[in-house]
Amino acid sequence: MLIDTHAHLYSDDFTYDIDDVIHRAKHVGLSHILLPNIDCDSIKSLNKLVARDNHFFKRMMGLHPCSVKQDYSEQLAVIKNELVTNDCIAVGEIGIDLYWDKTFQKQQEQAFLEQCQWAIDFDLPIAIHSRESTERIIELISANFNTRLRGVFHCFVGNRKQALDIINLGFYIGIGGVITFKNSLLKSELVNIPTNRILIETDAPYLAPAPYRGKRNESSYVTEVVSELSNVFDLSIGQVSEITTKNALQLFNL
Repeated sequence: MLIDTHAHLYSDDFTYDIDDVIHRAKHVGLSHILLPNIDCDSIKSLNKLVARDNHFFKRMMGLHPCSVKQDYSEQLAVIKNELVTNDCIAVGEIGIDLYWDKTFQKQQEQAFLEQCQWAIDFDLPIAIHSRESTERIIELISANFNTRLRGVFHCFVGNRKQALDIINLGFYIGIGGVITFKNSLLKSELVNIPTNRILIETDAPYLAPAPYRGKRNESSYVTEVVSELSNVFDLSIGQVSEITTKNALQLFNL
């Protein structure tokens, strides 16, 4: 049994073959796919996919940092209503992105802090986007929430110190296709990191693992991540599957 803890299968990239994508995911042993929201425009398609199979697909609700603009408060109001009225397993995808554009960094931080408070209020974990912002997010969580939050730093590509800092905050580390890249330094940074804090993910349709790099990613490719992690931690594929599934079940209360 495997759990893809972060995938955007409601994206337009899967409009014409979602049936096949689901079939392939189940064929390789996936029991759940967790769907993080992006913004107000993505809610309808996400909810439609969850309604199709609310056991297999699990809904998160949040405002992605790249969607945070001047009107972020209005978007947050809509998204919070969805969080209140629908079953959600987490607040996400939330965070800070300083890779693409720093124009709205202040608003991104404000939106992040507000959504973190939702997670506390509703007793839910958070799924964090931390591109070029891991240190800043660790600072914000430490200063404002200490140990009151739980969740995952999705698509972790940082160093060993950051990984340990994240774990010490009580969070998990989401590992995706980057771990399979030949030039990735992540493999060496993860050595001796506690496996009881590792989750697997795809971030489909993005960041396809080798040997599919450059193509559209999908949830069935999470097996490539498992295979690489088995080498990193010197464990069998079965052990990695069991450990990461147990971690996901625990964090997201599945």
